[in-house]
Amino acid sequence: MLTKPLYEILPFGYMALGSSSFIALDINYALVAATVVFVLGARIYVMRSQNRRTDSARRRKSGYLPEMIYNFLPFIYLIAALAIFKFLPKDLYSILAICLLSYGLYILVRRSLYRRHQLPITP
Repeated sequence: MLTKPLYEILPFGYMALGSSSFIALDINYALVAATVVFVLGARIYVMRSQNRRTDSARRRKSGYLPEMIYNFLPFIYLIAALAIFKFLPKDLYSILAICLLSYGLYILVRRSLYRRHQLPITP
């Protein structure tokens, strides 16, 4: 059994490992493996996030995107920013990558405001 602090940072560790491997390695299969590790860390984060939602289901707005794409949207922005940093290291592209990176992190912070794990209230 993992301790609670280690358990809580595990998805972030997977995403950090995938991101750093994606940036550092040049072999094609290593890039695919790094992307898979990043996506699995994002999947774990999304599963925990959905379990910890505190807003009621009727207050949620339905959008045009499917729920799965909506949940992974900040991570899509983050991996796209990493790909731009890796494959298009020009001046203008770096600004685009920084914008994508900051917007993806902004979305994650905004979503975390409604995802606090609460114990059920017993009467």
